[in-house]
Amino acid sequence: MTDFLVIGGGIIGISIARELKRTYADASVEVVEKESSGGEHASGRNSGVLHAGFYYTADSLKARFTRDGNRELTEYCESRKIPLNKCGKLVVAKNETEDVMLDELMVRGRKNGVLLDEVTAEEAKEIEPRVKTYRRALFSPTTSSADPRQVLAAMEADAKREGIRISYSVSFVSRTRDGIRVSDGVRNVGYVVNAAGLYADRIGKEFGFSENYTILPFKGLYLSSDEPPGAFRTNIYPVPDLRNPFLGVHFTVKADGRVKIGPTAIPALWREQYSGFENFNSGEAFEMALRSASLLFSSGFGYSGLALSEVRKYSRRYMVKLAGELATGIEVSAFRKWARPGIRAQLLDTRTRRLEMDFVLEGDSRSMHVLNAVSPGWTCSLPFSAHVVKAIDKKLG
Repeated sequence: MTDFLVIGGGIIGISIARELKRTYADASVEVVEKESSGGEHASGRNSGVLHAGFYYTADSLKARFTRDGNRELTEYCESRKIPLNKCGKLVVAKNETEDVMLDELMVRGRKNGVLLDEVTAEEAKEIEPRVKTYRRALFSPTTSSADPRQVLAAMEADAKREGIRISYSVSFVSRTRDGIRVSDGVRNVGYVVNAAGLYADRIGKEFGFSENYTILPFKGLYLSSDEPPGAFRTNIYPVPDLRNPFLGVHFTVKADGRVKIGPTAIPALWREQYSGFENFNSGEAFEMALRSASLLFSSGFGYSGLALSEVRKYSRRYMVKLAGELATGIEVSAFRKWARPGIRAQLLDTRTRRLEMDFVLEGDSRSMHVLNAVSPGWTCSLPFSAHVVKAIDKKLG
């Protein structure tokens, strides 16, 4: 008998397992992960940026968990001697319209309790000599970066020391009367936590949840710069379109000081379409084709325009052109290599045909389902996991 079984060994799944063990010290906790090691999907493929939390409205879970998660994950990395690049972030505007949007971001930052500085164009250049901006910019001093795979590896090691069992190469198959069937047999389980990312909606449906939701995967591509470490001092981001949860092509200064540009938000043709026909699934491809065709004609977030603009970013030259609007000295010749791609497990509300902007949880006294934990899920992982376990505790009564 396993008291708590967590499906999905990414940073959310591991963090929930650790929080469960802290809350229920005598309980047995197991994590099942379908890959042979952790970090094969979102947790090992994200940008590694510890966001500050000023993009989100004050009434959202993301606002609170990003602010707190930035502090907690920073403290975790420092306690485990995991390298952090405390380089900060500039948000820049290209024109008058975008300049006005900086005011909204500043308001959100203040409401969310996030340290955020308004700087002139000249002051922005003192922070990052290569930056381009219209009149002014915002600077986030608490934004930093770390290697997400290194962070996950440290958390896995902590979980094992704390008595949590992590079973790799074990995938969910179906629900049974007393637990779940996985690829290596049947688990008699007291409580199931679904943190399966790209497949969270499918597993949720097995338990009677996610009835009005489906995962709509988006591919995130990055281009790596050939410039040496230190070529950029800070991350540079454009003003985002706040109607959608994507941040646009930007400069990420990684933990090692090197730079990459991206990501894209290209609609994926199947859930794990990282490269070519890797992990091709005909059923998923058919499902995504039907969903995309439907959304092209009617969606609540401008899917057709988004899809057309994002597909253009398969062009290396076009990606570099967009990045060149944010900084000087950007040449195609310096961006020759595509970095490791990722897939965003974005939740779609099938009733409103809109993308869910915030975290989504559904559950009862037998199971809890993390249906939407996309960016900045990595930053939010520690406080969000505590929130999930509190929700479980309430259900268990």
